[in-house]
Amino acid sequence: MSTVDLEILRGRRVLVTGHTGFKGGWLTTWLATLGAEVTGYALAPDTEPCLFAAARVGERCRSIEGDVRDRPKLEALVEALAPEVVFHLAAQPLVRRSYAEPHETLEVNVMGTVNLLEALRKARTRAAVVVVTSDKCYENREWVHGYREPDALGGHDVYSASKAACEIATQSYRRSFFAPERLAEHGVALATARAGNVIGGGDWAEARLVPDAVRALAAGDPFVVRNPRSVRPWQHVLEPLGGYLALAARLLGPDAAQHSKAYNFGPAAGDACDVATLADRLVVAWGEGRWIDGSNASAPHEAGVLRLAIDLAVAELGFRPRWPLEETVRRTVAWYRAFYAGADVAALTAAQIEAYGLDAARSVG
Repeated sequence: MSTVDLEILRGRRVLVTGHTGFKGGWLTTWLATLGAEVTGYALAPDTEPCLFAAARVGERCRSIEGDVRDRPKLEALVEALAPEVVFHLAAQPLVRRSYAEPHETLEVNVMGTVNLLEALRKARTRAAVVVVTSDKCYENREWVHGYREPDALGGHDVYSASKAACEIATQSYRRSFFAPERLAEHGVALATARAGNVIGGGDWAEARLVPDAVRALAAGDPFVVRNPRSVRPWQHVLEPLGGYLALAARLLGPDAAQHSKAYNFGPAAGDACDVATLADRLVVAWGEGRWIDGSNASAPHEAGVLRLAIDLAVAELGFRPRWPLEETVRRTVAWYRAFYAGADVAALTAAQIEAYGLDAARSVG
């Protein structure tokens, strides 16, 4: 199947929850370049610096500060906006924080999603809805092969459990209220997106490899790597975002019902690598620095091996990873280098989106 034409998103009323975050900021910028009318709903950024300010994301959308746990406010927004497309990214996104804040993690990730789905149900608006969860939603059995969409959901840590629960809650709403076979009646085409580990410019979250590395490298210090041998499906942030956009476009089209389900978005099989390999590539791309093995047997549990199978998205959405790991690291380091040099990273963010689109077009042509 060929790449989906994203022109269908031009002029659409789009709601992005979590637009002040890392992935949400990149997605909002991309949507704006496509000509969508974007409204963002999220808490204020929780890091300093942050992509939202650095890339001037707020200039590209109508930005509303709000909490997805605030059900009345969210319902009022959905009722007034009547969005044609919804991307739900608002979440507590960190595994290690979920150990310190388990209740908040579950409340935000599960009930925040339920609040949005309830708002859509009550508003009776017709919309294409993409609920973004995570590759951590699967019951991790340390398999060497990639997890597929029908595989069992689960979660050792609270973050992973919250994403599995989010998937189950969304599936329940789809079956109970937004059944694909009754799409003409209710008008809500509802899908979930499960992405691998994303990297790219503008992420400054705590306890993540690339932000930790960049902070240290910029200061001339070594950075600590907690789990050097853990394998993850690394990808540039634009890769899954391109998948989300393609999925939304399909949900707006004549075959929306058949695409109202879960999809994995990850890198090519060869780009899933261990943390040590990515750390080495970051040092090489930066041009100097080093990392320290910070393995600790008593640290909170994190999965050792995690891979995703993306066959379904490839077959049904035309999804295809464009940037291999080397290019992903190069683009990521270039963004941070520009930021710390005082360059206009808003322009660079838009330029990287344009470059990704051109590479995608060339790979199809």
